[in-house]
Amino acid sequence: MSEERKKYLKKVKIKQISIFGFQFLLVLLFLGLWEYLVKIGFINAFIYSSPSNIIKTIIELIRKHDFFIHILVTLKEVIIAFILGNILGFTGAIILYEFKYLAKVLDPFLTMLNSLPKIALGPLIIIIFGANIKSVIIMALLINLIVSILTIYNGFLCTPSYYLKLFKTMQANKWQTLFKLVIPSSYQTIIASFKLCIAQTLIGT
Repeated sequence: MSEERKKYLKKVKIKQISIFGFQFLLVLLFLGLWEYLVKIGFINAFIYSSPSNIIKTIIELIRKHDFFIHILVTLKEVIIAFILGNILGFTGAIILYEFKYLAKVLDPFLTMLNSLPKIALGPLIIIIFGANIKSVIIMALLINLIVSILTIYNGFLCTPSYYLKLFKTMQANKWQTLFKLVIPSSYQTIIASFKLCIAQTLIGT
């Protein structure tokens, strides 16, 4: 390895370390300010809690052997909702892409559902399905599903038109076009949808 290459890699490493350092510092400043504002009574500890109270609660949960049970239950809910959201979202996007008339009919309804504050439906979901794991998964699905469908569907629509014309010229049927062109060309959008979906699922859970 040349000296120039070594210097470049060293600069990249230093930059990454400095970025992580500033991120860590910002977190510490935020937590310190939060704790200070609670101590002086500027913000209500009963409503907003405080870092020290959170740490005490975590220690108490670990002492009672409840902490990891809660973590495992939450992880289970997240995984189930994430998998279901992606499968249903991917399937829904394919249906909308293949049936353009249906997509135009459903477009205003999907937009309305996407803008709906779904967290506000929490009490209603609990009343209908009960205070159990099913309610949590349904809440997470409500939050991640529409976003997943719209993101992947818009990715499908961004497939270059000249590639579509080329496939049509070569007499490819719609399923060949979908699975050999549209989906592979939307790879980055689909990955971005997965990332967005996991964040939305955590919020819902």
